[in-house]
Parts: sequence; structure tokens; C-alpha cells
Amino acid sequence: MINGDCQFVVVSNNCWGAEIYKTLGLQYNSPFVGLFIYGPDYLKLLKKLDFYLSLKLSFTKKSKWINPTPEYPIGQLNDIEIHFVHYKDENHARLKWELRLSRMQKVKSKDDFYFKICDRDQASFDIIKKFHKLPFKNKISFGISEIENECHIRIKENEANKTVPHGLALYTICHNYVNIFKWIATGKLEKLYM
Repeated sequence: MINGDCQFVVVSNNCWGAEIYKTLGLQYNSPFVGLFIYGPDYLKLLKKLDFYLSLKLSFTKKSKWINPTPEYPIGQLNDIEIHFVHYKDENHARLKWELRLSRMQKVKSKDDFYFKICDRDQASFDIIKKFHKLPFKNKISFGISEIENECHIRIKENEANKTVPHGLALYTICHNYVNIFKWIATGKLEKLYM
């Protein structure tokens, strides 16, 4: 199905994507690991992905989304904030970002990219609908509300909190709803019914 020679990139708005690489025992071919991006910034970044990824990562001490600003490093690509929630300092975040970005850039076809969004961190219903209009082949979204799109998965867990759970918990739960590894291997979503 998926072997160590398979070159693919997971672009995710939170830690969900890292879990695919971990489960498969593969190196991270994506800089979108150990971080999260607020929905409006994530959509803006995806609309001009090549442009934003061509920029040098900088850091800010003040977040436009969170007050007071958290202790973890907050990266910037122009007007996009990247919350490196699982990194100890800016140097560590920069080193890992640049290493993984260089791996990502070796995967030339966007058809080998797998894009994911969920309804956390201000990724509204409208943002998710716009995400599905982006010109990428492989997209998936998760949310507690239904959206009329064959690539959207409604998650029943965590409904009381108004969003799906955080990336690691969502990754664990999503296997009850969709065959993620078949999606990566074939580009086809196979929904599962509980």
C-alpha cells in the first residue's frame, strides 16, 4: 500500500499530519509538523502556497490571534502566523522548518500533496467550504457539522466543544470514519461507517 519509497507531502493546519508519518515510520516530508495555523491564515497560505513557502521564516513576539502571547515560538511568513506549539525555541523551530521544507520541495507534483483542514482555531464553516474550492487534487476536512462535500468528514466526538478535538486525538478518531492510508496511497477517500 504505502512503502518507504513513497514520496508524499501532508499539509495540515495542526499536528494531525505528523501522525501519518509517525504511524508509517517515515521521515517528515512536510514542515507542517508540531504546529498549528489559525483558519483564516491557513486558507490565505494555501491560496498562495508557493509564494508563502518561498519566504524566509521570521518570528514575532506578539500574536495577532492570542492575547497574551503564548510562550512557544510564533513564526511568520509575511502576514501568516505559524504557532510552533511543540518547539522549545525559535532556533529549533527554524531548523526543523527549513529541513522539512527542503524535503517537501523535492516532491514536485502537487498531486502528491494531501491537504487537510479541520474546524479548530477559527476555521469556520465558510473557510472549510473555501478550502474545498482550492485547486488541489487531494483534500480532506473534518468538522462537527455536516458540509455538502464528498471530502468532508463529520466527526461526532467532541460535539459539546463546538470543534473536533486537537490534532493527535482527531487522528486517532478519524480512522473510525475514513481509510487515511488508502487515501494517501490512491488519492481516493473511502469513508467508513460506524
